Amino acid sequence: MKCQPAITTVSLGLSNRFNILDKLTQAALHGFSAIELFYDDLEALASSLSPPPHSSPPLRHSLLQAAHQIRLHCDALSLTILNLQPFRFFEGLVDRVQLDYILSHTIPLWIDICHILGADTILVPSNFLPSDPSTNAPRTVGDRDILIHDLRQLALLGAQSSPPIKFAYEALAWGTHISTWEQSYDLVTAVNHPNLGLALDTFNIAGAIYADPTAEDGRTVNAEEALSASLHRMKTTLDLSKLFIVQIADAERLTTPLRPGHAFYVEGQPSRMSWSRNTRLFLCEPERCGYLPVLEIVRTLLDMGWTGYLAYEIFSRTLAGPDPSTPAVHAERAQRSWARLFSFTLSTSNPKSPFPNFSSWT
Repeated sequence: MKCQPAITTVSLGLSNRFNILDKLTQAALHGFSAIELFYDDLEALASSLSPPPHSSPPLRHSLLQAAHQIRLHCDALSLTILNLQPFRFFEGLVDRVQLDYILSHTIPLWIDICHILGADTILVPSNFLPSDPSTNAPRTVGDRDILIHDLRQLALLGAQSSPPIKFAYEALAWGTHISTWEQSYDLVTAVNHPNLGLALDTFNIAGAIYADPTAEDGRTVNAEEALSASLHRMKTTLDLSKLFIVQIADAERLTTPLRPGHAFYVEGQPSRMSWSRNTRLFLCEPERCGYLPVLEIVRTLLDMGWTGYLAYEIFSRTLAGPDPSTPAVHAERAQRSWARLFSFTLSTSNPKSPFPNFSSWT
């Protein structure tokens, strides 16, 4: 397999509990040569570097100082920083004054941070900003022309920076208006700019059309058919030159549906979002009740010719600790997962060969 493993720093422990420098060290010790930097980790380090009273969010100079420190640590560990993520709540904002501020102030800051880090990409997840809590009025719109306009502004800003910065747009399974990879790809192709591309995540692809954590069996009604049709569209329509990021994760099948009374249930929060934050897994962990058809998605992308990084992005209740060895434990799980995934790619070099039986592995 030509692909190499990467890991998003959130996958090694929550930023408010575990120091980013320690997490980077564990990533390198467990065989990773590239990371995706979670902005919350950068922000946590910046807060620790700023003198009291700490500002929230941290001031610009503290964020840049933190970026320098992370870059130095990564250089010492021979770690490449692939991207900075996630840039949340951007496209389709009802408040256009807020959007103008983001474009004129926040995005330039993120671009400056990327230049320090040596990263060339910012990941933008589809907007899931909830309605105004006081008026219940929507704070985002799904108008295609508006979404295209907003994403084009990102691409133009990225192209104007030196060196240029790319933006990778990702459909979250619980996105308010954009929740499937097809919808995100439609916007990317409509913008048609080299600095805007796609981010695909095996969890979000399967989570949107195959999985339903509120169902008894954890699946949508036509799960297999929907996935098969979606992967066929991927094979026949996706231009790999527009694919910037591939992230990989599985998730647990819940023993009981995620409904009111469930431990993960949060009133007013999309069920797939609650499920995502608590139960993601590394690939090839059947002992932890992973059940999504993520290997089929990986196989599809490899067959199409993807040779870039495959980056683990794991959100889970296990990331909260309190065991100080949490970053090391998760880095070890990621390392073991990659070995299993590598074996999977060898065993399926023939497209007609069966998937390996991971249930007997330890």
